[in-house]
Amino acid sequence: MINALEFLATPGSITSPGNRASLFDHLPDDIGALCRVVQGVMIHIFWAEHYGVQLSEPRREEVQLRWIARQLERIVELDPRPLTEARQPEKRLVGNCRDYSVMLTAMLRHQGIPARARCGFGRYFLPDHYEDHWVGEYWNAAQRRWVLVDAQLDELQCDKLSIPFSPLDVPRDQFIVGGKAWQMCRAGQADPDTFGIFDMHGLWFVRGDFARDVAALNKVEMLPWDSWGILDTPDADQSAADYTFLDQVAELTSGDVPEFDKVRRLYEEEERLRVPGTIRSYTQAGMRVVDLE
Repeated sequence: MINALEFLATPGSITSPGNRASLFDHLPDDIGALCRVVQGVMIHIFWAEHYGVQLSEPRREEVQLRWIARQLERIVELDPRPLTEARQPEKRLVGNCRDYSVMLTAMLRHQGIPARARCGFGRYFLPDHYEDHWVGEYWNAAQRRWVLVDAQLDELQCDKLSIPFSPLDVPRDQFIVGGKAWQMCRAGQADPDTFGIFDMHGLWFVRGDFARDVAALNKVEMLPWDSWGILDTPDADQSAADYTFLDQVAELTSGDVPEFDKVRRLYEEEERLRVPGTIRSYTQAGMRVVDLE
């Protein structure tokens, strides 16, 4: 049986800092301080104007830097100071919610703290809407529980969004992981069209976040526009067996995943779930074939 805490306390290929590991060596071990470090080196592509930054097209392309090692390279290109020194907004790496969550996860794993990124939906962005979103999750050894953390939400964003809870302990009814969202929609407890972002919504979108959450649980943190396996099959071509299979996976991943060994085994054995060495990534510039190995 796999030990989830041991597995998630070490980096995967995407969260490895590579030859920039020394940048993580002297970071704070307090979760709030770590989030402030992440916020000091990143700026969200959709929030940049709130910080007085107009992003050029080349800068917006930084959201394609999926590997932490490459993100760190770009961060020090923009400003070579230690990560604990917050950059001016225009000198921060351009990212999105996935990048904040994966960077926090990488920092925690570097310290030997079990952590993972979770893909799903936030209820705190728009009224009566489940917004496509990522958060981090770490094992709080003192409290013996997994804690959701939204590293993106700094003081400015909390104020703009009137966040009623601490981003360092996001309630599970406020961030809905992919598997839980799938269950809610399948059971008729929520309208699939209230899940998504911009003009993209529906059960197909929920399926995408669900699959990305399962991959992230297995230390493969994909970009929000990546596609593979079960995501390459349109809704109309999904069989009853496919839906039954997804229902079973959702049951295992709809919370803090107490039976991680089952999820790990399913991921390794099922080509529909497992991320292959080559995937398709659908960006604004068009479809790209990406080699992950």
